Amino acid sequence: MSERVETIEVKGSEAGVRLDRWFRIHFPDVGHVYLQKLLRSGQVRVDSRRASAGDRLESGAQIRVPKIVRVAKTNGPAASVPALSTADRDRIENMILYEDEHVLVLDKPFGLAVQGGTGTKRHIDGMLAAMADRFGERPRLVHRLDRDTTGVLLVAKHRNAAAKLGRIFQTRSAAKTYWALVKGVPRPPQGKVEAALVKVAGPGGDRVRKALPGEQEQAMHATTHYALIDRVASKAAWVSLRPVTGRQHQLRAHMASIGHPIVGDNKYGWDQNILAEQIPPKLHLHARRLMLPHPITDETIDVTAPLPEHMRATWDLLGLDAERYERDA
Repeated sequence: MSERVETIEVKGSEAGVRLDRWFRIHFPDVGHVYLQKLLRSGQVRVDSRRASAGDRLESGAQIRVPKIVRVAKTNGPAASVPALSTADRDRIENMILYEDEHVLVLDKPFGLAVQGGTGTKRHIDGMLAAMADRFGERPRLVHRLDRDTTGVLLVAKHRNAAAKLGRIFQTRSAAKTYWALVKGVPRPPQGKVEAALVKVAGPGGDRVRKALPGEQEQAMHATTHYALIDRVASKAAWVSLRPVTGRQHQLRAHMASIGHPIVGDNKYGWDQNILAEQIPPKLHLHARRLMLPHPITDETIDVTAPLPEHMRATWDLLGLDAERYERDA
């Protein structure tokens, strides 16, 4: 009985890619040695012909892939590809705010890391990689959000889109808007924070702070625009934040540097006793909206993410009306 196979068509954006590189993108857990074995035995073919790892692919080429690569092998013994549960697949599907054949926009939840790191095994990047069969190839993150920041997260569905989106972000052609609840009420109600940042290590992990005199050579230029949307007397303010640059923890460090740390941000000076009300002890920072030109069509992508559950509960508790600004802020 012949082994079950599937045929995958090479996309136009993948033209010119080496066959081994194509496999690393689509099936990152298939090692080079095992791929060579599949090629030598003819189990992997291109347009029904035997192929070599270094062959360059043409748009529309048909690649024969045996189902066994779903359980990758590196040097002979089988090594299980990290499986994704049905619940996690459904979770990714439910995060999708916008999707076409080039771009994916997710609504990132609170507490889920975007990428792996020390002690972090479950993250969006890995979950997307395990769904290459759903998205056509391994999706690529275009930007990052902190683990406890929620909202709009942009993902490229192929290499060409990733490269073009990267240039869009480098040239600052993407407009990002965040919503946050901060301690006190900023004065003036609209302003700009320009404070170069330096990274420092600490017991709670890396953080950034405003650069001191003599640290300019190692500092990262950072600019954030803020605007007051609403306030809770003099205790707290709902603000819109628009970063010009995209430094690590930029919004959190900038708001703390002007005396208005973000509610729930223990790393940057939030005092849980500032409000008498019992608000959820979670970071109140939300990537609300993203506008940018589409990497292929150049049409405008404009996506917004609704407030996460813990922030909506706080808004209700404090009498802030998110619905009033659903389209404007």
